Amino acid sequence: MPNFVKRVIDAENKCEVCSVFDVNNNGVPDIVCGEYWYEGPDFVKKHKICNLNYQEGYIWDFADIPIDVDGDGFLDIITGSWWDEGLYIRKNPGKKGLENNELWETLKICPLSNVETIRCYDIDNDGQAEIFPNCPGEPVFYMKLENGSFKKHVISEENAGHGLGVGDIDGDGLLEIITSKGIYHRPKEGGGLWDYSEEYDLGTASVPILMYDVNKDGLPDLIYGAAHNYGLFWLEQKRAADGTRSWQKHVIDLAWSQYHDMQLVDINNDGEPELLTGKRFEAHNGNDPGDSGEVFICFYTFRDNGFYRHIIDYGDPHNGASGLGLYAWTADITGNGKPDIVAPGKEGLYLFTQ
Repeated sequence: MPNFVKRVIDAENKCEVCSVFDVNNNGVPDIVCGEYWYEGPDFVKKHKICNLNYQEGYIWDFADIPIDVDGDGFLDIITGSWWDEGLYIRKNPGKKGLENNELWETLKICPLSNVETIRCYDIDNDGQAEIFPNCPGEPVFYMKLENGSFKKHVISEENAGHGLGVGDIDGDGLLEIITSKGIYHRPKEGGGLWDYSEEYDLGTASVPILMYDVNKDGLPDLIYGAAHNYGLFWLEQKRAADGTRSWQKHVIDLAWSQYHDMQLVDINNDGEPELLTGKRFEAHNGNDPGDSGEVFICFYTFRDNGFYRHIIDYGDPHNGASGLGLYAWTADITGNGKPDIVAPGKEGLYLFTQ
C-alpha cells in the first residue's frame, strides 16, 4: 500500500480549496490556497494574492482553478463563492508583479447566484477545458474561453441542484452532464438547450459526481457522496432489452459524513484508479450531521464489485488531523512518479507526499 508522509503547510489558512501550478514560471510547482501562494519546492515562503472576505465561518473562495485567461503565459485563477455574486478572475501580475509581491487584480467575469464550487471539463473535446460553476439555484451552464473572454452557454431550463459531473453515459462518444437528479445529453444538431432525462435523486450530492464502470460490465456507473450528510454510494447502471436505462443504488460506506470532494486517481500506480475522498470539516459550521467530529482522508480500492477503504489520515481536526476540504488537489509534486495530495480545509492546509 502507498505510504504518505504528512506535512503542515499552513495551520492558519482556513480556505477550503487549493490548486497546484507553476505560479512564477520557474519550472517548479507551487501551491495556491485562498489568499496565498506557497513557493515550491519547499512551500515555506508564502506570498499574498488578495484579501478575502470572511463571513460566519466561511472564506469567500470556493475554487482556485488555474487558467491563462489573457494569454500572457502566466496562469491566472478562476474563482467564486456562495456570497460574492459572481464568477471572477484573479489576474496573475506576471514576473515583475510577483517579484514585487503585488496583489492580484480581481476581475468579475459575470454575475451569478450562489456558487457551491467550480469544476473544469472539456465538454466539447476541443482540447480546452470549460468552466462549470455548480450554482444550485440556477440552470446548468458552462463558461467557454473564446478570444480572451468568457462566453456563457446555458444548457437547461431546470435548476442545477447540488452535485455535478461529466461523463459519456451512453457510449456515443459525447460527454453528458451529470446532475443530482438526471443527465443532460448534447442535442444532435448542437447548441441551445440540451436534452434532459431525470433518472434518479441523489439528494445533496458531492461535487463532483464521478462516472466509472465499477462492476466491469461495460456500462458506466455513478459514484457520489452525501455532501452534507452521512454516506458514500454508487449507482449501478442497468439496461433493459429495449435499451431503457435504470439505476440500482449500492452503499460504499455509511461510517462517515461530508463527502463533498472526490477524485479517481491511480494512487498506487497499478494502472487502475482508486477513489480518493475525505471529509469537509464543518461544511455548515456544525449544522450538518457529523460535520464537527473527526476528519479523514482515505482512498477506496475496487475489487470483486466491492470497495475497500484505506485510511491516509484520521483524527481530531483541532489537533493536526486533516480532511479533504471542498476542492483538494492531486499532483506529482516531488517528481517521483507518484501522486501527492494537497488538502485544504478549515482545519488548515496540509501536504501528503508519497
